[in-house]
Amino acid sequence: MTFTNERKSAAVIVAHPDDETLWAGGLILLHPSWEWFIVCLCRGEDMERAQKFRKALKVLNSRGVMGNLDDGPEQHPVKEEVVEKLLSELLPSRHYDLIITHNPDGEYTRHIRHEEISKAVITLWSSGQIDAEVLWTFAYEDGNKKYFPKADPAATVIIHLSKKIWFKKYKLIKATYGFEVKSWEAQTTPKTESFWRFQNTENAMVWLNNGGIL
Repeated sequence: MTFTNERKSAAVIVAHPDDETLWAGGLILLHPSWEWFIVCLCRGEDMERAQKFRKALKVLNSRGVMGNLDDGPEQHPVKEEVVEKLLSELLPSRHYDLIITHNPDGEYTRHIRHEEISKAVITLWSSGQIDAEVLWTFAYEDGNKKYFPKADPAATVIIHLSKKIWFKKYKLIKATYGFEVKSWEAQTTPKTESFWRFQNTENAMVWLNNGGIL
């Protein structure tokens, strides 16, 4: 997939409102003519977070929907079939040029929902229940909590954001989502975005079964 302003259909599937901005906000802002649809599986009944998510969608010129997958602080695992069923219900059934989601190993150490959602997306794509030309997963790492998550230099796709685009993204995190300057989210906000790219389901499944290691 080339970076052109030719109209493309793309879905970003994440766990929480703000994940779409943190990990792919620059990409979305760079392509305002694309038809973006953002699926957030958690916090749908959290009125404050849901309102902020809707405001972010307007800035990102995107459509979207929220679910209410369990997201308690205990982070109890959710059954695979539950995540897959909810995702199938939330994502409009159509062909997408591009699907973007979490990494099977997460973007930082660690968040179970990120990992579960990544697995669900890859599994549904592999089985044909998600119809997409290409799949990208976020490619970030934090050195096992040694530093804030940053772009993986070995990633397939690396996008260095201009100051203008990064500031728009940072403003979404601060002004729209309301995170303080010294919050983890504000300090994390990557200036470089990175992704692993898969153009066939077989490679994606091998990668998934290998724990997100290439």
